[in-house]
Amino acid sequence: MDVRGSLSRSELETFLETTTVPVRLACHRPDGSLWMLSLWFRYREETIECATAASADVVAFLERDPAVAFEVSTNDPPYRGVRGNGTATVASDPEKTVLRDLLERYLGTTDAPLARRLLSDDRDEVTISIDPETVYGWDYSGRMAGSEQ
Repeated sequence: MDVRGSLSRSELETFLETTTVPVRLACHRPDGSLWMLSLWFRYREETIECATAASADVVAFLERDPAVAFEVSTNDPPYRGVRGNGTATVASDPEKTVLRDLLERYLGTTDAPLARRLLSDDRDEVTISIDPETVYGWDYSGRMAGSEQ
């Protein structure tokens, strides 16, 4: 992973490990046009992992063309984030291991109504693993001092 921008590798990895906003993921549709979506994610061992239904359009798109771009950034000032490009792979997750971890990360429980619906036995789940090639980290805290809401 080639790290660029104003964040060190350590700062970039800490940001990805601790930030709980969705990753914005861009990929190509079969007609060559771009498709953007937001997914919950976790960062583990230089990989961004997401979960989604096996029937989601993005699964077919990524199986056809695994090239992606992504961004994880804060929604409120001062803005900080990581963006980059890489390659995605899709794998079945019959035990919903990644989804369970993401539900805990974002909802704090696997017992909420949304969690129970996503974990239902009749839903096939996959893991999307993004192998970042080049990432750019930024932190505008210094130049946006006093802009906190």
